[in-house]
Amino acid sequence: MITDVVIAGGGPNGLMLACELSLAGVRPVVLERLPEPSQEAKANGLLGQVVAMLDRRGLHERLSGSPEPPQPNSAYFMFGAMGLDLSLLEDSPVHALPVPQRRIVQVLHERAVELGVEIRRGHEVVGLSQDDDLVTVDVASPGGAYRLRARYLVGADGAHSATRKLSGIGFPGVTYDRMTVRSAHATVPAGWADPATGALNVPGHGAVLPFLPHRTERGGFSYAPMPGHPPLVSTTEWDQTETGAPMSLDELRTSIRRVLGVDVPLGAPGGEGPHVLRRLTGGNTRVAERFSDRRVFLIGDAAHVYAATGGGPGLNLGLQDAVNLGWKLAAVLRGGAPPALLDSYETERRRAAHRMVMNAQAQAALIAPGGDVAGLRELFTELLRDRSAVQRLAGLVAGADVRYDMGGTQAHPLVGRFAPDMELDTPAGPVRLAELTRTARPLLLDLTEDASLTQALALRGDHVDTVTARPQASAPTALLLRPDCYVAWASASPRPDAAETEELRAALHRWFGVIEPVLT
Repeated sequence: MITDVVIAGGGPNGLMLACELSLAGVRPVVLERLPEPSQEAKANGLLGQVVAMLDRRGLHERLSGSPEPPQPNSAYFMFGAMGLDLSLLEDSPVHALPVPQRRIVQVLHERAVELGVEIRRGHEVVGLSQDDDLVTVDVASPGGAYRLRARYLVGADGAHSATRKLSGIGFPGVTYDRMTVRSAHATVPAGWADPATGALNVPGHGAVLPFLPHRTERGGFSYAPMPGHPPLVSTTEWDQTETGAPMSLDELRTSIRRVLGVDVPLGAPGGEGPHVLRRLTGGNTRVAERFSDRRVFLIGDAAHVYAATGGGPGLNLGLQDAVNLGWKLAAVLRGGAPPALLDSYETERRRAAHRMVMNAQAQAALIAPGGDVAGLRELFTELLRDRSAVQRLAGLVAGADVRYDMGGTQAHPLVGRFAPDMELDTPAGPVRLAELTRTARPLLLDLTEDASLTQALALRGDHVDTVTARPQASAPTALLLRPDCYVAWASASPRPDAAETEELRAALHRWFGVIEPVLT
């Protein structure tokens, strides 16, 4: 028996990919090394464009517990522990979704099971080989070793990816060994937390805003009061000698004293765990030499890792890798997709990965100690009063500044970018664009006068979904969306002319294998 896709790794990225494939009619097999879901505290939430992407699949409500669509942060944020005043922007791209990674995994697992995904826990990839047609995957399991034959294998198995290593793909980058991060769930004295702003008012030091890194000349401090959990308190220091003893609250208290210059009397966390109590020394920023090797692909930490800058950059990026790759694999497996479609995965996601490398390295440089860094921060503080600088950095941290090459002229500013959500007045009633993308299918949105574009094209429903709606002021009049919600073609004309329609035909052929829309 031949499996279409084997996914190595049942964490958030592997499960997201499994959901995307299932929505497109492909049933993958997920192999997860751990016999039970990890209870280790990892990422504390999601940041940026990925939050909007989850909304496009109906997952935001499950994760947030609210039926309200995601709202951008339009007030205050940080870049390199410096204030980023998002109120200067007309439309902030920074969305935040504070939810622990284990909850993200739980929701994605539930969704994958709903979609019929087979998940095998305690099963680990230990070998692979491939030819022009198939990948042979050697698997170790509690019931004994076995083999799977698959058309594709995707490594979503983390920074130490066995899939990457077995494929002989290098993982170049930089290892940082100067930095030590200490973190713990803990209680703080009653009355120190401001109920209005969430800030921690530290006597003798001042207010520390929640969730945002706070830099001093001696290191960094952060206070994250996660809903339903004890606050997560962290410090960052450089060139600290480890004692070799297990991490303790006393060690964190001493570190806080060094960083802030005052004592913060932390107490043991209450409630059920698991609770964080850890010390991490050093970190890595690495990007795989290539994201694929014939029939083997890498997503998430298997393809790229980043030294911590806040906001869980690896998870934010990895989930979007999964969405980018999923529909492309499914299109090739179902037949009719252009042969070069899978090549676009690496082209597009490598660009996003390198933008995140720049983000991580720039922020690491800005929070480091030293007088030269102080001068750099003073200059940046001046620059961050400028709206255009804030816009660029907000786009960088949100991952919203990546524009894909869609071919053609890309004249419309939305082409190649993630489609913004919008309220639409359709014949079936009002609907958000995000609600039209839950099926993960290509979508042609026709807002032209009298739906002229739909009348001019005879598109089979098995290729592309078509939705008509009333024209909106200052909005595009037509959009062609890929399943990952990136705009493949757009028009601002009330009635697109023959040249624009020909560009649409080319986009349909390039991305979805639609050979010849019939012009009437």
